[in-house]
Amino acid sequence: MEAYAVTKHLRLSATKARLVTRLIVGKPINEAKAILKVLPNKACKFIEDTLDSAVANGENNFKMDRDSMYITKAVVDSEAPLKRVFPRGFGRADITKKPVSRIMVIVKDKEGE
Repeated sequence: MEAYAVTKHLRLSATKARLVTRLIVGKPINEAKAILKVLPNKACKFIEDTLDSAVANGENNFKMDRDSMYITKAVVDSEAPLKRVFPRGFGRADITKKPVSRIMVIVKDKEGE
């Protein structure tokens, strides 16, 4: 049985967040949470929240055991960037694009394989 959670519209670079998700895929939930607590990356907080939501979905919707769950897949995709305009000289404007991403975490029960 699989359960998942998705967090959308995060002001976060997808490439930087993928570095963190690579470390936790295939790990049990407790070990993954310990890794996320220690790392200094901004993405860790968002990934941990998404992981907690996926675990809660598994426990409540599919009656999965928290101790036997592990992370099957963690995907970080980029969304359309936020566009901001900065005024420049002579009436011109510069546009900066700020990254936005989406995180999806899938957990699976070892007993339900």
